[in-house]
Amino acid sequence: MKLNELRDNAGAARKKKRLGRGIGSGKGKTSGKGVKGQKARTGIAVHGFEGGQMPIYRRLPKRGFNNPFPTEYVAVNLGAVQKAVEAGRLDAAKPVNAEALIAAGFFKDVKSGVKLLAKGELKTKLTIEVTKASEAAKAAVEKSGGKLVLPEAQAA
Repeated sequence: MKLNELRDNAGAARKKKRLGRGIGSGKGKTSGKGVKGQKARTGIAVHGFEGGQMPIYRRLPKRGFNNPFPTEYVAVNLGAVQKAVEAGRLDAAKPVNAEALIAAGFFKDVKSGVKLLAKGELKTKLTIEVTKASEAAKAAVEKSGGKLVLPEAQAA
């Protein structure tokens, strides 16, 4: 096969509809647009207009609240921390905090903080400094002989 022998599959490319080319073509004069008015013009679309009936977005009640400043925590699992220690991306002698996790490639930026979750198993004795932790994660860290450091507000 040569480059000059390449072709589309049969029927893959349709011919362009030639509009406004005389009454005999079936698409002459108004080019299938109907007559005059806003919708016959180019670039106009009447979105959400229901012919004078009250539109659905106005018939339905408003509900809820969208918080512009949500607290979003980055979730880190114990199993992933253990794998990173075994791979040498985290140092077991140093505390595991947000900066260490970023350096290990867990995430690029800390949103509102880091939350430790108990998925997976932790075998290494670690000092972990995070914003939040689940109860199961706390128990798993203490079971492995490690220490969990939380901010004062949650530690109480």
